[in-house]
Order: sequence, then structure tokens, then C-alpha cells
Amino acid sequence: MALLKTTKFISSVGSLTPSLASLPIRASSWWTEVQMGPPDPILGVTEAFKRDTNSKKMNLGVGAYRDDNGKPYVLNCVRKAESLIASKALDKEYLGIVGLGDFNKACAELALGQDSDVLKSKRSITVQTISGTGSLRVGANFLSRFHTVARDVYLPKPSWGNHTPIFRDAGMQLKAYRYYDPATCGFDFTGALDDISKIPQNSVILLHACAHNPTGVDPRPEQWKELSAVIKERKLLPFFDMAYQGFASGDIDRDAWAVRYFIEQGHNILLSQSFAKNMGLYGERVGGFTVVCGDAEEAKRVESQLKILIRPIYSNPPMNGARIASTILTTPELRSTWLEEVKGMADRIIRMREMLVTNLKKEGSTHNWQHVTDQIGMFCFTGLKPEQVERLTKDFSVYMTKDGRISVAGVTSGNVEYLAHAIHQVTK
Repeated sequence: MALLKTTKFISSVGSLTPSLASLPIRASSWWTEVQMGPPDPILGVTEAFKRDTNSKKMNLGVGAYRDDNGKPYVLNCVRKAESLIASKALDKEYLGIVGLGDFNKACAELALGQDSDVLKSKRSITVQTISGTGSLRVGANFLSRFHTVARDVYLPKPSWGNHTPIFRDAGMQLKAYRYYDPATCGFDFTGALDDISKIPQNSVILLHACAHNPTGVDPRPEQWKELSAVIKERKLLPFFDMAYQGFASGDIDRDAWAVRYFIEQGHNILLSQSFAKNMGLYGERVGGFTVVCGDAEEAKRVESQLKILIRPIYSNPPMNGARIASTILTTPELRSTWLEEVKGMADRIIRMREMLVTNLKKEGSTHNWQHVTDQIGMFCFTGLKPEQVERLTKDFSVYMTKDGRISVAGVTSGNVEYLAHAIHQVTK
């Protein structure tokens, strides 16, 4: 009873004077100085598209391949490779820091060519990375630590949006050289040569190997040759980003031409590769980073330091996607199937470009749309102005980024006429 009375007493006192235990005690926030960041421009387009109820709506912002029904596409060679891997009942142990050896070998051979003198002399090192983004970041970190003679990285203007934060966050200084000419919707070759000829020696220059993102504008072989000569004269370090080998033209050798030519001309390049687009392995995050060195001994030293860089970032890369890619590249039947399929994807995008221009002419457009077919790869810089893009979205539910870039993969034989009509209405 005494205990019961004591409890009642405490309860009644608590009703008059709240105890400390009943009051919420909040620590001051650690994050009061954190500001709201801007939304991602691509994800913002996708979110707006999802909210739209128009049955004819089109999302031309997303950078992923779609078939002619507008659906995600898994390659047959990928399905077969997955079945083959499953039949082997392999374990799930950690890979080494540099990843799957079979993949690294096949990745380098795909980029440089199976008969590459660089590979025969073992003067390069390739490590598996977390897709192209991870490859670029590993490369940026490597530059930040070891390329101490210059901190500047020169990007084409414009370049893929993620290039800037990748190199900036690694501690490099970002600069730009002219690349895209808005007047022609093509390559500003004269401007590029002029700017590159003035870049300080030992700087890093980033080059898109093929299917330049976001413009779809690539130099011609003879232009690549002149660029190579100027870059060599200025003693610049070329860093190639090759995210679309095979997916650009449908020909893996043609798409790797610039990379191989630069090496033939004596450039010891850096190279980032991705297998997201050309094998449809988006979520598997499969990529590679290659450093071409002076000799085999230098390559071993570089490999040792790449291991030291990678270890505290993600320790070692995921294995499933690398197994799929290496199985496809090293199994003759699957490799043959892949080459057919990647060409089929490239051809569909090329066909959509042609159909878009044909239908614009049918609509009565008098504008010159040749740049649409001259450009290559998944993305097209249409030349549309921000206010025209806004009208397309508002009046026709056609979604794209404000700079007029479209993902041609979002265009199908079923909606290309509607797109041409909409574009004509906002540009006539």
C-alpha cells in the first residue's frame, strides 16, 4: 500500500509540474547550415513526365535505350550469359581490388584491339570499376594524387553534366575548350583547335571517344588527326571517356578509332569505359579504367597505386555484371550475338533520326534539320530554344532538358510523327 500511495503521489505531482523525463529533449541539429540542393535536371524531367496524364506524352530526357515499343530492352546475349553463369554454380566470394581478371583483359582488348602493341608489351593496366562514373572518379583521384605538374582538366563545352563534379570533387581545376557550335548544331573544329593550341602544357584534356554526350557531335577522322597533333605538340594528357563503343555507329572498331589512333601516335592515354549502354547492363554497373604507361614496369607501379586508391573507396567491385560482360566477350557465339544486337540498337536510333527529319519535312518545316542525322549516338542537340522546349512540354507533353537535348532512344516508329508535328508547331 505504501508503494501504491507513493506512486499516486508522484503521479499527482507530475500532473502539476511536468517532470524532466516527460519533456522532449532535443539536441541542437548538426546540419542547420546544410542548404537545399538543386534538383537533378534529368530526374526532374522524369518526375514531371510521370505526373502528366496525356496519353501521347513522351519522355526524351532519360539516357537509357528503349525498343521500338518504348520498353526497356535486355539483350539476348545477356540472358544467355546469365544462364551459362548460373549453370556453373559459382561462389560469391569477394573479387580482388582490381576486379575480375578475365573481364579486365577482355575490356582492354575491346577498347585497344586484340592485336594492340600496348597489350602485347604489357605497358597498360586496366582495373574493373563501378561503371563509367566510377571509372572517371578513380581516374580523377589518380590524377589528383599523381599528376602534380598540372591541376587543370579541360572539358569540351558542353560536356556530360557529371564530368564537372567528378573532377571538381577529386580536387582538380575545371576549364573548358570550345566544341559545339550552336549556329550549325555541329562541331566547332576551328574553335576547338584554337583553344587547345593555347592550353598550358601538361594539362589534362578530356575527350569523348564517340557519341559525344550531350550533343551527339563527333569529329571526323581527319579532324581527330589534327586534334591529336595539336594535343601532342602542347604535351597534354588525353583522358578518353568511351561510354558508347558499338552503340554509336554499330561498329566497335569504328567507335574506338580515335582511342587507337591517339595511342598509335604516341599518346599515353587514360581511358574510361562503360558497358551500361552497349550491353544494356545499366544497373549492373560494369566499367573499366585503363592507364597506358611508358613500359611494363611503370604499369606495375601504377597498378599498385590504383589498388591503394580503390581500397578505401569501395574495396572491390561487384562481380555479377563483370561476369556477364566477360562471358559475352570471351564466348564466340555470345560475342557474335552481341555484335548483332548492339548494331541493331545503333541502327534503330539512326533510323529514328532519319524518320524524324523525314516527318519534319512532311509537316512543312523549312528549317535545315541535317544536324539531326549528322549527329550520332543516343543524344541529339536539336537546336531548340528554352522557350520552344517549354511550349513542347506545356502544349504537347513532350519532355526534354531545357537545352533542347533529346534521347533519340525515346523516339519510336509509333510516336515519331507526333514528335515531328509538335516540333514543327513550336519552330515554324
